[in-house]
Amino acid sequence: MKLGIISVAAATLCAALSAPALAHEGAVRADGHAPIGVMGDHMHKMGEVMLSYRYMHMAMEGNRVGTDSLSTSQVVGLPSPFGPGNIRVVPTEMTMEMHMVGAMYAPTDNLTLMAMGSYIVKEMDHQSFGAGGYFGSFKTSSEGVGDTKLSGLIRLYDDGVHHLHLNAGISLPTGSITETDFTRPVNGVRRLPYAMQLGSGTFDLLPGITYSGKLEQVAWGGQMSGVIRLGENDENYALGDEFHATAWASYMPQPWISFSGRLIGSSKGEIDGQDSQIALPVSTADPANYGGRTIEAGLGINLAGQTGWLRGHRIAAEYVVPVYRDLNGPQMETDWMLTLGYQYAF
Repeated sequence: MKLGIISVAAATLCAALSAPALAHEGAVRADGHAPIGVMGDHMHKMGEVMLSYRYMHMAMEGNRVGTDSLSTSQVVGLPSPFGPGNIRVVPTEMTMEMHMVGAMYAPTDNLTLMAMGSYIVKEMDHQSFGAGGYFGSFKTSSEGVGDTKLSGLIRLYDDGVHHLHLNAGISLPTGSITETDFTRPVNGVRRLPYAMQLGSGTFDLLPGITYSGKLEQVAWGGQMSGVIRLGENDENYALGDEFHATAWASYMPQPWISFSGRLIGSSKGEIDGQDSQIALPVSTADPANYGGRTIEAGLGINLAGQTGWLRGHRIAAEYVVPVYRDLNGPQMETDWMLTLGYQYAF
C-alpha cells in the first residue's frame, strides 16, 4: 500500500514538473494556496469557481497512553471498560483512506462559499486474548460516505501582501455511526467502536480564522479552527470538541513550484456519553480513550500550471509526521499521513 501511494505521488509530481518555468509577470503563484492539508485557506475573485479532489492516507500502529507507548501485553493487563476482568482485544494497526471532493464559488470578492464531501475506508487489525492466553488475530473494516461540510470564507483585510478572513462553517451528519463487522472473542457481528465509525452523528460548528502573506518568493500563513459539537447524536454520545492551530512557510524558486514546511497543534476532548451497543472488551470501546494533544510537522510541494491548458490546474502533496503526542488512552497513535490533491479554478 505504501509503495503504491508513493508511486502515484511520484508519477503525478514528475508529470507536473515537466511544465516550463515562465517569467514572473502574469504568472500563477504556486504558493497562492497553503499546503494541501489546510482547508479553507484561500478565497477567490467574484464569479470564480474551483473544483478539488484530495486523497488522504493515514497509518497508525501501536498504542499510547499520555506520552508513553504501550506494548500489546501492557494493554491486555488493563481493566476492561465493560464488566469484570481485563481488556481482551487490542488494536495493533489501523489505516484510513479518505477521498474528498470539494467545490468553491465566490459570489462576491469578499465572500467565497465552500462545500466538501468525503468517502472513507477504514481497516483495523486486532489481537484477541482469552483465559488461556493469545486467541488469534482478526481485522474489521468500514466504508462509506463521511460527514459533509459547508462553509463561508469572509474577507476581513487584504492589501496585496497580507490577507485575513473568517471561516464559518457547519458539518452535516451524513456519515454512518452504526457500522458493524465480525468481531472476536464474541465471534459474531457487533457494532464497531467509535474509531471505526464514519461520521460524528451530530451537527458541528466549524469556526476559524486564517491569515496569509506573501512577498517576492516567500509566503507564510496561519490558521486557527475548531469543531464544536451541537448536542448528542441518536446513539446518545458526542465526539469531543476540537481545536487546531497551524502555521506554515513556503519558498517559491519559480512561479510554478513551491516547497512548504508546516507545524500543526491539535487538542481533542474525550467522547461525551456512550453508545449502549458499543460494549466490547477492547480499548477503543471506552469513550474516555479518545482525544488528547498532539504536535505534528509536515513537508509539502505545490505545483501550478502557467499557460495553455495547464493554467488553472494545480497538484500538491504533503507528508505529515507526529512530533509530540499526549493521548487520553490507551489509544492508537498516528505514525504518518500523506495528502495528495488536485485543484482546478476557472
